[in-house]
Amino acid sequence: MKSLLRLAVATSLLLCAGAVFAAENTPVGTWKTIDDETGKAKSIVQITDDHGELKATVLQVLQSDEGPHPLCKNCDGERKNQPVEGMNIMWGVRQDGDVWDGGKILDPKSGKVYKVKLHTIENGTKLEVRGYIGFSLMGRSQVWERQP
Repeated sequence: MKSLLRLAVATSLLLCAGAVFAAENTPVGTWKTIDDETGKAKSIVQITDDHGELKATVLQVLQSDEGPHPLCKNCDGERKNQPVEGMNIMWGVRQDGDVWDGGKILDPKSGKVYKVKLHTIENGTKLEVRGYIGFSLMGRSQVWERQP
């Protein structure tokens, strides 16, 4: 009876550990964005899952050419001249195997919107974010760092 109980506890622990590992291999969470040109931290972004669609919101701007609370001056439509903090900068992203794509991402500095592809790396501690126009080969990538 004791060995059956031990087996049940061990199985439960393994299942829980697997669930935790799987949760870390998703883009959902809080990320520090790192500029691909300067290597400096730019912002803190929260990625959420809304019924299978990933969305990203800027929680805090860490560095900007326009000071601590920049506006999206080059954006079009409803985002024009709105604060970058609190702005939804990614939408429509859905899981496709071990990548997430099919959505768009906004560069608040330029105001341009790109197609986006996300891929977790280093056991989910980092996120490769690729913005592109047309084909994925024609774009730029950033590596974001997961935050606690």
